[in-house]
Amino acid sequence: MTKADLVEQVRSRCPRTTLVEVKEFVEAVFALMKGRLGAGEPVKLSGFGGFTVAHKRARRGRNPMTGEDLVIGPHRVVKSKPSPMLTGGMNGR
Repeated sequence: MTKADLVEQVRSRCPRTTLVEVKEFVEAVFALMKGRLGAGEPVKLSGFGGFTVAHKRARRGRNPMTGEDLVIGPHRVVKSKPSPMLTGGMNGR
């Protein structure tokens, strides 16, 4: 599902809203989530799951095309964990 698909699905369930309003709403939700994660705060969506920020330490790596050794610097990544309700629904429970 793409963001455009999400906008279209929300639009079909909310007949009194315009496409522009739905796009702005979806963009606002993602901007809020991005901002919170950028600040290092977790984002939890009841019934869906949670997103947290993990800190990766520096490590040695290798360029697969050239074989050259390099150092991958420390960085942050987003980790997600689905809720039991989501996984249960996907597995027919």
